[in-house]
Amino acid sequence: MQVSDILKAKGTRVLTVRPEEAISTFIRRIKLEKVGAMVVSTDGIRPEGIITERDIVHGLSAHGSELLAMQVREVMTKRVLTCAPSESIKEVMIKMTQGRTRHLPVMEGGRLAGMISIGDVVKSRLENAELEANVLRDYITTAR
Repeated sequence: MQVSDILKAKGTRVLTVRPEEAISTFIRRIKLEKVGAMVVSTDGIRPEGIITERDIVHGLSAHGSELLAMQVREVMTKRVLTCAPSESIKEVMIKMTQGRTRHLPVMEGGRLAGMISIGDVVKSRLENAELEANVLRDYITTAR
């Protein structure tokens, strides 16, 4: 199972936010879109950062209500971990665990090609485990 398999199921839409956008606007957008993160990008092609709910919590702790008037670039995580469509789910799980991140932009040919979350990875693993269990159950049933 690879990242490309997840993208086939969920799609390749990547939500982006511009670095100069106000945090208050970003918060409204993630609520409206029902997501936990967005890629920060001026051109919608190359990531300049990523901003997540966790960044907002850390920003509130550091800046209080002043955070709402700040720009995304002031709060975003600048070091963006990414993955490729060809990476295995196991590789992505390791990358997410070691990087302590729940969202990975997918890059292909230097361009954003999708976004996966830990929820997508868990869903994929559960579906795969269920399929394997059903195959084994069928094999045992027919072997009798």
